[in-house]
Amino acid sequence: MLKNIEFANPEYFYLLVIIPIMIGWYFFNHLKSHAELQFSNTSVFEKAKKSIKQYLYHSLPILRALALAAIIICLARPQSSTSRQDISIEGIDIVMALDVSGSMLAMDLKPDRLEASKALAAEFFDGRPNDRVGLVIFSGETFTQCPLTTDHTVIKNLFKDIKSGMIQDGTAIGDGLATAVNRLKESEAISKVIILLTDGVNNAGSIDPISAAEIAKLYGVRIYTIGVGTEGMAPYPVQTPYGRDVQRVEVKIDEELLKKVTEMTDGKYFRATSNQKLREIYAEIDKLEKSKIDVTEFRRKNEEFFPLALLALGLLVIEFILRKTIFKTIQ
Repeated sequence: MLKNIEFANPEYFYLLVIIPIMIGWYFFNHLKSHAELQFSNTSVFEKAKKSIKQYLYHSLPILRALALAAIIICLARPQSSTSRQDISIEGIDIVMALDVSGSMLAMDLKPDRLEASKALAAEFFDGRPNDRVGLVIFSGETFTQCPLTTDHTVIKNLFKDIKSGMIQDGTAIGDGLATAVNRLKESEAISKVIILLTDGVNNAGSIDPISAAEIAKLYGVRIYTIGVGTEGMAPYPVQTPYGRDVQRVEVKIDEELLKKVTEMTDGKYFRATSNQKLREIYAEIDKLEKSKIDVTEFRRKNEEFFPLALLALGLLVIEFILRKTIFKTIQ
């Protein structure tokens, strides 16, 4: 409770120094006091013991000091505050189009291109909790793995089930883009984005990638493309009659096509030659596509001195009654 209390005039707390001075002055005068009645012989008092009433008599200045402390705190004006935040979020809708063709098993990224792409995409989505995200996979044909959703846990679980060979092999970049656009065309988000990740050349499907990009531009969808694969040759697992072997194969990525697709939609092309480079690419896309968050804060303060004022009054009344009744002295 105290963490919500503020004081409008905290300078009045300096007055609290009066209390130890007042108590000190009381006990100083008490020690100096002497009896008004004189006796020729004090033997009558030698066996007399102090009563509880005599000890409790010292509670009077304590009650007065507590009342004064309460009054000083009242002067400091304790206030409680209540606050509310109105947050409006203009999110971004993002669909990832992920290539799952056989070439994604190449091991120039660790453990291979597909697994690295899945893991880093999941990290990327985790960092954007206010966005709706969707997932499209493609190779020789295309498939919507997950429509737009704010439940990022669902996306992460679906990533685990993605593997090469789950649909017909090939690289249908145009179909992958068109399916992703279809998931975004009715979106009312402030920004609609496709992140297409592939490691090959368009060689399958019924829709040309340029035509798919024109459709994306028509619906106001921006496309970021990522070419996955090192320069030159890459290690690739091959099944032989003697077991699994690793051979080096040429990396072929149609960078000109991917760049043209992004230029048509005001996007950007990236080349990921390693896990770290792919992580940096996701970080750059994260900076380029930021959700807009408007925060309006309302605060209201309430005066809280009244209970302390009642406490001070009560202590003073109790002190006055005790002084005039139980602890009444004869002057």
